[in-house]
Amino acid sequence: SSYSQLLAATCLSKLVSRTSNPLPLEQRIDIRNYVLNYLATRPKLAAFVTQALIQLYARITKLGWFDCQKDDYVFRNVIADVTRFLQDSVEHCIIGVTILSQLTNEINQADTTHPLTKHRKIASSFRDSSLFDIFTLSCNLLKQASGKNLNLNDESQHGLLMQLLKLSYNCLNFDFIGTSTDESSDDLCTVQIPTSWRSAFLDSSTLQLFFNLYHSLPPSLSPLVLSCLVQIASVRRSLFNNAERAKFLSHLVDGVKRILANPQCLPDPNNYHEFCRLLARLKSNYQLGELVKVENYPEVIRLIANFTVTSLQHWEFAPNSVHYLLSLWQRLAASVPYVKATEPHLLETYTPEVTKAYITSRLESVHVILRDGLEDPLDDAGLVQQQLDQLSTIGRCEYEKTCALLVQLFDQAAQTYQELLQSTNSSAADVTVQEGRLTWLVYIIGAVIGGRVSFASTDEQDAMDGELVCRVLQLMNLTDSRLAQAGNERLELAMLSFFEQFRKIYIGDQVQKSSKVSSIRMCVFSLTSCLSTYSSVRKLVKLSAVQFMLNNHTVSISLTWIQIRLPELEADVSHTNTHSLCRYPTYMPILQRAIELWYHDPACTTPVLKLMAELVHNSMFVLISGNRILTLGEVPKEQVYGVKLKGVSVCFAMLKAVLSGNYVNFGVFRLYGDDALDNALQTFIKLLLSIPHSDLLDYPKLSQSFYSLLEVLTQDHMNFIASLEPHVVMYILSSISEGLTALDTMVCTGCCSSLDHIVTYLFKQLSRSTKKRPAPMATDDRFLHIMQQHPEMIQQMLSTVLNIIIFEDCRNQWSMSRPLLGLILLNEKVASSACSYL
Repeated sequence: SSYSQLLAATCLSKLVSRTSNPLPLEQRIDIRNYVLNYLATRPKLAAFVTQALIQLYARITKLGWFDCQKDDYVFRNVIADVTRFLQDSVEHCIIGVTILSQLTNEINQADTTHPLTKHRKIASSFRDSSLFDIFTLSCNLLKQASGKNLNLNDESQHGLLMQLLKLSYNCLNFDFIGTSTDESSDDLCTVQIPTSWRSAFLDSSTLQLFFNLYHSLPPSLSPLVLSCLVQIASVRRSLFNNAERAKFLSHLVDGVKRILANPQCLPDPNNYHEFCRLLARLKSNYQLGELVKVENYPEVIRLIANFTVTSLQHWEFAPNSVHYLLSLWQRLAASVPYVKATEPHLLETYTPEVTKAYITSRLESVHVILRDGLEDPLDDAGLVQQQLDQLSTIGRCEYEKTCALLVQLFDQAAQTYQELLQSTNSSAADVTVQEGRLTWLVYIIGAVIGGRVSFASTDEQDAMDGELVCRVLQLMNLTDSRLAQAGNERLELAMLSFFEQFRKIYIGDQVQKSSKVSSIRMCVFSLTSCLSTYSSVRKLVKLSAVQFMLNNHTVSISLTWIQIRLPELEADVSHTNTHSLCRYPTYMPILQRAIELWYHDPACTTPVLKLMAELVHNSMFVLISGNRILTLGEVPKEQVYGVKLKGVSVCFAMLKAVLSGNYVNFGVFRLYGDDALDNALQTFIKLLLSIPHSDLLDYPKLSQSFYSLLEVLTQDHMNFIASLEPHVVMYILSSISEGLTALDTMVCTGCCSSLDHIVTYLFKQLSRSTKKRPAPMATDDRFLHIMQQHPEMIQQMLSTVLNIIIFEDCRNQWSMSRPLLGLILLNEKVASSACSYL
């Protein structure tokens, strides 16, 4: 019975996985040999039985990786174990390839039943001894298969190719340096290929193999090919010298051009998604200055622009994939002020086309959504905010064209809207359509204003901002007049988003340059007359607009609106029932209880957390809310920001404010036995480990709050960082390494500062350890030991910093230089070889 076989395989897997009273080595060897023989003699077992037996083999092999018998590592001859399968029938070949694929995946994944240190030792040994041979074998088998006229309608031949591609992908997706803690982390961007693999990537035939496979395989297989190409395109820069990197990039761009020139397979959603990821990697791993030197760059950038415009126009198709296209153009646009190459980048021609396609497609979608009853993208606040953050950089490139387009479209929509309101014959549907169009335009105007970079902006651009701001303020006068009869919640939320961006750029405390343009001064005057000049909430709440919001909207909307002025609000709110609870610390437990009860409802928790982030009453809110957030379990990807990550971000911001506010000497906490600080820091670690690396950089507000908190922790609480478990330390270091290449200057600067504190601490500990007598390992020594066990991490960050300073369009060189001395002192040999190379 197949189910009896499945039960037996499952029980044996549990048996060999036991940590207490493990099976003797001889028995495990017998089980391994029996499983291999069973698979070889029964190639037509039920698929789920075959899978269970392969899983059993992979588990035995992984857990016995360091077991010896007569000086022989008896579980390491994995390629020899499958050789007899590969020399037999197609069914046997499938089993052999699947064994290697499953083993690679098994060793790559940590499990909770065994120590992480053991997992990393096994993974590192497997990487060094077997992984490259397995990858080479998979490529050779793919070359053999591609040279034959396979009948892919035949299930077995189709299955063999699928398993070969999965094997190649698992090899390329291996966690080479032990920094990935979550397999769902999609875009860590850099694949840390070992130096010993150089030959496979210097040889263009490897890259060409996968491009050829893409064009020859059906859509049921080609997405796997593209997934492999995404990983190959993400190979670390330091694997090549300059000439080798240019050659590799040239072959990569040629392959992309070939796909764009023959787009027959791209309508398949899986192919489309993976190809968008591939395009994004072109800029995340290579500089614009390198791309423009590729021979076919003008043709390729034209094809990419056309592909992007077409994709944006079909807004209803694969919306999650658009993120990668916008990411590509965002990175390209951000590099324009710094590119030093003499070759033209042509972005002044194509970025306005991309901007126009995004704006017009969103406006055109409003009517279709209302007519056909489709799901409105505006309801997905996280997705909209993400796209607007990307558009903010793209739109500021050739800003004159962006501004002219927005003025034209806004004036048309606003005039039509006003005419509809004044007409007695207008339908409610027509009014709703215009309100939807205006909602998009207000969001987009707020985004492009928020994309202003102070050092790169001119008075002319500020004047353009003023033109846009004035139009939104005039629209607000029109919509305010209708609030008593029929307000539009989406449009109001767009207004709030706009004001948040406007305040950040032109009113906030961090504004470094006051605009000299009269239109901006007028806008600032208009806003300060109602928002900026009141030093207390007693005056603010007397405004009719505030009274209307408080009396007619939910608590969350009221709190959100007041967030516009939170930096200047006071806690004494005596004129409103909504906030009178916060007047005295006696009533704080009410808000704590609200978070305990409604922790799953961000409409309740986020406003309270934001209020507390400003008031910073005590750390109990971090502890209570953080622990409640951790109980949420799996959250759908489309809801993860609103339900979970937004609250986490505010918790991080609150803790950062507590730690950096100089409210108390933290040294006295332990002296008096107060565990509040330790509990808050432990909650931070739990929250951090619940977040994939990719999310830390995908959500800008989360990025900024996390990295600003990390900067404070590494500056004043390195003893706490040094006391963490090795996997937590590696997670933090990996997040710093990824953040060094972030587009957000605030994130990048925070990473540089954090890295400076860490390497300074390490260097001091290293210097001190050479003078101390042998003694039991202290916390500081343990941290030093972790870093000595993983020297590749510090080496990689030194390489990253040097690459950015020397080769990239670095906008914050001073910040980048801060950790450089410490990195060099900790990596003298690496630094010396780099200097010799330069």
